[in-house]
Amino acid sequence: MRGERLRFRGSQGSELVGRLERPAGEASAFVLLVHCFTCSKDLKALGWISRTLVERGLAVFRFDFTGLGESEGDFARTDFSSNLEDLALAGDFLRESYEAPRVLVGHSLGGAAVLAAAAREFPEAVAVATVGAPSDTEHLGRILLARAPELETAGEAEVSLGPGRFRVRRQLLEDLREQRMAEHVASLGRALLVLHSPVDEVVGIDHARRLFETARHPKSFVSLDGADHLLTDPLDARYVAEVLAAWAGRYVEKRAPEVEEREVEGPQGQVTVMGGGVGEGFAQEVVARDHRLRADEPVHLGGTDTGPTPYDLLLAALGTCTSMTLRMYAERKKWPLAGVRVSLSHSRVHAEDCADCEGEGSRIDRIERVIRVLGDLDEEQCRRLLEIADRCPVHKTLQGEIHIVSSLD
Repeated sequence: MRGERLRFRGSQGSELVGRLERPAGEASAFVLLVHCFTCSKDLKALGWISRTLVERGLAVFRFDFTGLGESEGDFARTDFSSNLEDLALAGDFLRESYEAPRVLVGHSLGGAAVLAAAAREFPEAVAVATVGAPSDTEHLGRILLARAPELETAGEAEVSLGPGRFRVRRQLLEDLREQRMAEHVASLGRALLVLHSPVDEVVGIDHARRLFETARHPKSFVSLDGADHLLTDPLDARYVAEVLAAWAGRYVEKRAPEVEEREVEGPQGQVTVMGGGVGEGFAQEVVARDHRLRADEPVHLGGTDTGPTPYDLLLAALGTCTSMTLRMYAERKKWPLAGVRVSLSHSRVHAEDCADCEGEGSRIDRIERVIRVLGDLDEEQCRRLLEIADRCPVHKTLQGEIHIVSSLD
């Protein structure tokens, strides 16, 4: 995955900051991913969605609206109309610098924004998706007045929204009331996907029903059962991305991927790992022949937890090799092995604490492997399978002498 931090001018002349993430090869389409009110492009859920879409061959651009995140400008002077102008300028930037977005995805009020802007500002777009979006912009106005009633008369107020406080003006309320969302949805003229949680406490599920009923076909609805409004559970965010990728693929023209040879092709047994770019953190893309997976570190170690850690992958290699070896042996012996479950953990212990370890006064790596074999096996067969487990090729490699030769390409 390639990531770039990009800048362009917004509706009020301020410099807006965005991030473009692309697959290693040619993207099947560009996606414009729009954040919610007072959020930013760096909302964790958007990061998880973006990375998963990139893994599925899509390029994703997300940016901060005026006065939010890394973008310059005064947030208090913005409203929904200025957000739509920022959105249109983001589309122009992509169109001129890369290619026009063919898929628009908006979260919460960002969903209302892509619905309002799609037909007028994005003629190339073929599909629009919303996640937890309101069916009318006045919904936000009602929330603002409930938290700051003085906004109606004072003209300006500080409102607590999410983890922060933001200064907003009455102009925002007036602008929200003037929007005609139902007309935008009815005349969308593009495939629509509505994703919404039935337990969303910020934007109720009735908004999803109204959006779906107002829209014309082709339209789809997916329930995000149990998810909260901000998709704080990464499993929910990744599920959204998987659904988006599968759904958008029906409307986006497929292109044959053009990937650099050194990145995806090589002799049998060669694995290529790509990552380490500026702003990408620890996330890595692993390519083995025509298979792709990710590696990362957990959040508490500075990663973004988008994939297993390097040691997770090491344990997975030993576990899968163990299971395959037992399967092959059982089949050769015609034993009724119904399944194998291998649980592994890694730790570092002092050599003196390990009865089977050589050396003194040093720390050594220790892997605990617990094997469960299923089926109508007798005690002797189970004992023999445990012995065979130690003969799996990866086990032998880990216990043998390993020489690693490094060079620069």
